[in-house]
Amino acid sequence: MIAIPVYNKQGKTSEMMEVSVDIARKESSPRTFACAIRSLFQNWRQGTVSCKTRGELAFSNKKPWRQKGTGRARVSSIRSPLWRKGGVIFGPQPRVRQLAMNAQHRRLVLNNVFFSMLDKSAVHCFDLEPVSKKPSTKCAVEALHNMGLADKKVVLFLRYDDEINMASFRNVPQVSIVLFDQPNAYHLSNTESWVVLKKDVDAFKTMVARWN
Repeated sequence: MIAIPVYNKQGKTSEMMEVSVDIARKESSPRTFACAIRSLFQNWRQGTVSCKTRGELAFSNKKPWRQKGTGRARVSSIRSPLWRKGGVIFGPQPRVRQLAMNAQHRRLVLNNVFFSMLDKSAVHCFDLEPVSKKPSTKCAVEALHNMGLADKKVVLFLRYDDEINMASFRNVPQVSIVLFDQPNAYHLSNTESWVVLKKDVDAFKTMVARWN
């Protein structure tokens, strides 16, 4: 049983909500956590950096001067890597970088991050109902200020179809929006607080139960 404080729009703790989650604390593994972060960073790389070799340049392949008799160094073409604007010999080429991590280690890392946030009392529930059908970043900033999270890095869990709250919070610099079906170790650990909306508690329980 996990007790999470529920804040209203004024930033006051209205109640303590007990969330029953079928999850057990696992032994912490810093090495597995480091591997998870490294695989995320590696897989997020675009791999689009590129440069042209001498065979890909659009210059003429004509020999600038004859081979012998001029007193100058011999040159095959102006595409030579020794010349300005010539091709690159061993430059980077587009490629795909992928580091795989098995599901067991991924669950272990997320389990460790979850219990570390619980130990710091950094998991909060926010009873926020949209005032209108239009997004409002002003209301989102006021809500964070009332909760005392205006100057802290916050991870906000949302459903993929919650367009109003997503549009309201996505322009706040210190807020990172994480969908319930796309949690990752980097965003969940590189923060000071987790915020879950009261209407999404069931989705939060389902997500956390997978980390057992």
